[in-house]
Formats: sequence, C-alpha cells, structure tokens
Amino acid sequence: MKKLLLLVLFTPLLVFASGAELRLDKAPNKAVDQAALQHGAKLFVNYCQSCHSASYMRYNRLRDIGLNEAQIRDNLIFSSDKVGDLMKIAMQPAEAKTWFGVAPPDLTIIARARSSEAGSGADWLYTYLRGFYRDDARPSGWNNLVFENVGMPHVLWELQGQQVMGEGHKLRLDKPGKLKPAEYDALVADLVGYLQYVAEPVAETRKKLGIFVLLGLAVLLVFAYALKREYWKDVH
Repeated sequence: MKKLLLLVLFTPLLVFASGAELRLDKAPNKAVDQAALQHGAKLFVNYCQSCHSASYMRYNRLRDIGLNEAQIRDNLIFSSDKVGDLMKIAMQPAEAKTWFGVAPPDLTIIARARSSEAGSGADWLYTYLRGFYRDDARPSGWNNLVFENVGMPHVLWELQGQQVMGEGHKLRLDKPGKLKPAEYDALVADLVGYLQYVAEPVAETRKKLGIFVLLGLAVLLVFAYALKREYWKDVH
C-alpha cells in the first residue's frame, strides 16, 4: 500500500521530468496570414483528411480565412459533402485500427491538446511533421523523433525526402524530396497554422475583443475612482 501511494505521488514528477527532455522547434506564427492559412487548408484536405477528420469544424468556417463558398466547394471538398457540413471522413474507426494499429485521432483541437511544458501544440506539430525518419523495424517503415513508435506513416515523405537517424540521435536527410528543406519547413508551417486556426477559429477575434474590454475597464476605473473621491470627500 505504501509503495502504491508513493507511485501515485511521484508519477506526475516523473512525467514532468521525462517531458522536459523534449526539445521542440518554434513554429512560425501564421495566425493572421490568410494566404498561409488557405494553403494549409489545401494541404489538410489533400494529405490529412483521408485518415483524419476535423469533425467539430464546418467547411463554411473557411470563409473566415478569405475563401468564398464556391472556392471551398470546388477546391476543398472531394465528396458529396455540402459547404455547411462538418469536416468528417468516411473511414470507420474499426477499419482504421486494423490498418494502422490505432484509429487516427480527430484533428480539430490537436493544436491545443498537444500543448505541454515543452511548448505549444503548434510547436509540437511543427517538430513532429519534420521529425519522421526511416525505420525498417516499424510496420510502416517510419518512426518519429517526437512520437516514438508512431503508427502513422510519413504521408509527406515525397515532399521532404527520407531522413535517417544519425549520430547523436540527430536526423540527417538521406534522400532529398521534391522540396528543399527550407521549402518543406515553410509548407509544414502553413499546415500547422491551419490546424492552429481550426482548434480555435475565433482566437484572433477573442484577442481583439479582449483589448477593447481592457480599455473599457480602464475608462471605467477612472470614473469609479472619481466617484469614490466624491463620496468620501467629507469623511476625511
């Protein structure tokens, strides 16, 4: 019983200690770059949505990043879905588990769910999508520096090329892809920016509204202080 109690007490500390070893690269901020977000949406539906849904996001919310309904329908919907539908997929979880060993997660809030002591969810995704390397011991032939023994194959390998594990547990590019490393990093940044947007589409509106709220409270403070002085002037 005493050993069990100690395990319960110290497990969070062990988790924190192991997480501190993870070094994440800082993801470029694409929050207000509509062109980057539009490119990220294109990448998502072409490379991610075959397996991953964003089932809490509707296609028509992409109007917030500068797309009209015709552009959404003609360029981002490859099924019978309508512009107002949720971004779901046809693949069943049971089938996905059979093929990949685990059902691919929904990506609606992945950029928020992966936030940790090591960095933001965007940082995690940015590092993860650039951290695949060849590993013949894995069923898919791929492993990941950030997510060890991941079940997901490297769907962007033709663009990035093939990395291998080198000395010092560092990755090196063994076979170049269609894109140069800097170009691939920029592409991943756009995709991560889109996933960050999907996780909270109103984030920028919330930040702007917060500024006006703080300004309003500052003005209210002036009047409240003036009222306080007027009320107590005959007491002191």
